[in-house]
Amino acid sequence: MAYTKVKVAQEGPVAVITMSDPATMNAAGVDMANELRDALKKATAADSPARCVLLTGEGRGFCSGANLSGGGVGGGAGGGGRDAGDALETVYNPLVTALRELSVPIVTAVNGAAAGVGCSLALMGDIIVAGESAYFLQAFRRIGLIPDGGSTYLLPRSIGKARAMEMALLGERLPAAKALEWGLINRCVPDAELMPTAMGIAGELASGPASLGLIRQAIWASLDNEWSAQLHHERSGQRIAGRTEDFIEGVSAFLQKRAAVFKGR
Repeated sequence: MAYTKVKVAQEGPVAVITMSDPATMNAAGVDMANELRDALKKATAADSPARCVLLTGEGRGFCSGANLSGGGVGGGAGGGGRDAGDALETVYNPLVTALRELSVPIVTAVNGAAAGVGCSLALMGDIIVAGESAYFLQAFRRIGLIPDGGSTYLLPRSIGKARAMEMALLGERLPAAKALEWGLINRCVPDAELMPTAMGIAGELASGPASLGLIRQAIWASLDNEWSAQLHHERSGQRIAGRTEDFIEGVSAFLQKRAAVFKGR
């Protein structure tokens, strides 16, 4: 697939995926969403050198939401029999599900607006880094729709029911500093330090063991599992991790009192 709304760069073991439609502040139309999903699939393929993914936006914003004039959710809505949820089922839900099921960690570097489905994409990061001028916005009430892209799942689990209700019902901007205070993101840094900080974290993750992918999948699973099911998930993951070269290297390095050199396999 040739990309027109997404840029992909390989920085060592980090795949940097950039949403690239600055004129719309990277509004996620169907075309961009499909390109993102394809880029993620290629970045995490068995023959890919990527051991971490970094997702960001080009220009003044991370993602301003669905492209209402370009086939996004509710695009061209005029009432009648149009199903505003159709694009969710066919495009956006598969995209956020692909993000959840990645085999490697993902860092999101949030610059400027992360609105609507853009907020959801930002929150899909395992580590979320935001610039000081960034903000998070559940804009759906402004156009008579409900939050989507998994945000009604993510927000209550991240910041609790009361704050999730506030974001969704009032539709007010949540500045990055307040998002950090609320526990919605991991880092809030000066704008000029956003990409260096995010790349530093992504590089650290990319140099880690293959078990990091299993760790992020286990924590995602814990949001749904009850106690015994999660213990079973841990047991299954540990079996896989214990058969990796990285486990052997980690134990050897520990016994030899040296730094481990992991290969991601």
